[in-house]
Amino acid sequence: MKNITLRVDERVLSQARKIAGERSTSVNAMVREYLDELIRVESQQDQARRELLDLCVQSQAEAGERDWGLSWP
Repeated sequence: MKNITLRVDERVLSQARKIAGERSTSVNAMVREYLDELIRVESQQDQARRELLDLCVQSQAEAGERDWGLSWP
């Protein structure tokens, strides 16, 4: 595991420490969990976008003209 250095406002760090204490964890663990969750969500979103694009490419549906109700200048 690698270490990183963060610069955080003292007020933010104080509040983060308070929350960490209430959760019986550390600020370090909360940051790790946040980054893990961020990566998990981004990966799921990327996968969903790829699957949607694949479906669009594979689709043989023909929708015809559309009127989106937009007025263009």
